[in-house]
Amino acid sequence: MIDFEPTAAERDFQERVRTLMREKVAPFAARWDEEETFPLETVRELGRAGLLGITVPVESGGLGMGCVAFALAIEEAARIDGSMALTLASHNTLACGHLLLCGTGEQKRRWLPAMASGEMLGAWALTEPEAGSDPSCLRTEAKRVEGGWVLSGSKIFVTQGAVAGVYILLAVTDPTERSRGISAFLVEAGSPGLKVTRGMKKMGCRSSDTANLILKDLFVPEENLLGGLNQGFIDTLRLLDRGRVGIGAMAVGLARGCLEESTAYARKRRQFGRSIDSFQAIQWMLADMATETDAARLLVLRAAALVQAGKGSTRESSMAKLFASEVAMRAAGKAIQIHGGYGYLRTYPVERYLRDAKLCEIGEGTSEVQRMVIARELLKS
Repeated sequence: MIDFEPTAAERDFQERVRTLMREKVAPFAARWDEEETFPLETVRELGRAGLLGITVPVESGGLGMGCVAFALAIEEAARIDGSMALTLASHNTLACGHLLLCGTGEQKRRWLPAMASGEMLGAWALTEPEAGSDPSCLRTEAKRVEGGWVLSGSKIFVTQGAVAGVYILLAVTDPTERSRGISAFLVEAGSPGLKVTRGMKKMGCRSSDTANLILKDLFVPEENLLGGLNQGFIDTLRLLDRGRVGIGAMAVGLARGCLEESTAYARKRRQFGRSIDSFQAIQWMLADMATETDAARLLVLRAAALVQAGKGSTRESSMAKLFASEVAMRAAGKAIQIHGGYGYLRTYPVERYLRDAKLCEIGEGTSEVQRMVIARELLKS
């Protein structure tokens, strides 16, 4: 049995994150979304508070906390702003997480302190125009040359792509092995041959930075190979168990935000001579939102506790991500319904929550991919 009830220290950390989000993010989240502005200085400020190195060891400049604390932090961030939650989740689990998982001692010493402090953001790039859910379609190639590798290809939908100081790029090093011929590389921003393109107009998470990368004869020194040769996608599968906890926690935070905003609105909104929270139709929507949000949180905390304990969590992480993301979408739909016409306006945050929640059903493996993973794990035995 795994005890996934947060400890007192984890609860204290959650409360600290809640205060930071309320003070540093809440007053500006709607404007950042409207202007599609990445709040770099605020992100760096949160980094100085430790939120960009939650699971990074203390000796590397991080907080040295576990996956449960990370999940609680992402929930608190998403309760206020899905974009900020996405920034924190992707940096912690994909960028820092990949380095922690298989980086050499020298690579960790070189990169982790700056990443954990917020001095440098990390970006992780797997997806390509023809390779999303199917990594065997990866086209970016890494060819061995004297002293290292030369990378050519392109990447899309790279979170922190235009603001990162370091990139982790997945490329084909053995085309005959399909997904088992992929390796990961560390690349510094500004490297010759690395071009960043922006300009995507997103539906949601609009103040999270997203960019495309073009790689043309990009030289990467031998020492920047991250993990074993041809082990990149195998490491990625291990990494995604943690990443899906992050997206699940983000979905829980968005669902909770929908519930809390709707409860407050229903108490003050009056129709037919009384507040609408007295109507059974409204009460039942709130009851469903509360029940499903609590269930989603428990699934996320179970997966986080398994990751933290070093136990296998592939099925549980996919279950948490699948259920929580679909709960967030249902909660956002109900929240807008409770708000009525006002919910359709950008004046209230539930409209933004709906747009942000949709990403949770797509990023780090679509809902369909999660069902494939869960079924595969079930049928192993």
